[in-house]
Amino acid sequence: MKIAIVHDWLTVYAGAERVLECMISCFPQADLYSLVDFLPESNRDFIRNKPVCTSFIQKLPFSKSKYRNYLPLMPLAIEQFDFSGYDLVISSSHAIAKGVITGPDQLHICMCYSPIRYAWDLQGQYLREANLMTGFKSYLAKIMLHKIRIWDSRTSNGVDRFIAISHFIGRRIWKVYRRHSVVIYPPVDVDSFFVGTEKSDFYLTASRFVPYKRIDLIVGAFSKLPEKKLVVIGDGPDFDKISSKASSNVIFLGYQPFEVLRDHMQKAKAFIFAAEEDFG
Repeated sequence: MKIAIVHDWLTVYAGAERVLECMISCFPQADLYSLVDFLPESNRDFIRNKPVCTSFIQKLPFSKSKYRNYLPLMPLAIEQFDFSGYDLVISSSHAIAKGVITGPDQLHICMCYSPIRYAWDLQGQYLREANLMTGFKSYLAKIMLHKIRIWDSRTSNGVDRFIAISHFIGRRIWKVYRRHSVVIYPPVDVDSFFVGTEKSDFYLTASRFVPYKRIDLIVGAFSKLPEKKLVVIGDGPDFDKISSKASSNVIFLGYQPFEVLRDHMQKAKAFIFAAEEDFG
């Protein structure tokens, strides 16, 4: 059986990439596709240093740092991949990957982390975060998201089986696509965590710096609590914007290896979380 795995984009090792890692472990012979691949050489072990077939977006100007700005082109880009030689296509999708084109004798299984958040139920939040609620740019953004929704809904028909990462996402899939899904929870390496006995005088939050994670809300709250210390671990598109507005009691460590994250989780007084998580 010839198998292809297609992932939205390869830029970091985060939650979806941990699931991708397990997919590759299950199907080590699979070919790997992604809209862009900007993983550094030092962080390619989780894909077993596989070669990645990328789209034309890989070669567009500033795509390494501004690949999200090419969202209007991503539906076209994902449809240019030729999967006609594969028996099984697995899309690892929170945005565009599920839009791959397959034939009637091919099986397309979508591991869906969520329908496109910023095009559906979280559109208002994303537009507010980007200051795109009013004005000409807002008008263009809303037209673009409208077209993305039409494309996203249409391409759900090309998926033979949906897998949701939680019952919450299963309800999103039904709401948006009117498709049933099977729930398979994402992997958690529980053996790598253990309870620490020594606590320090700080609170912790750790996440990608993207709007729906609401790191801005947490940092804003602690800016009004100068007597309490907050440590923030993570990186992402909103890092500069959020860190520039923080008070002196909020410390940003940026991206940290797992060992550092685990150490801070063990020592923190509490973990602060403000997002509507995909797990529910």
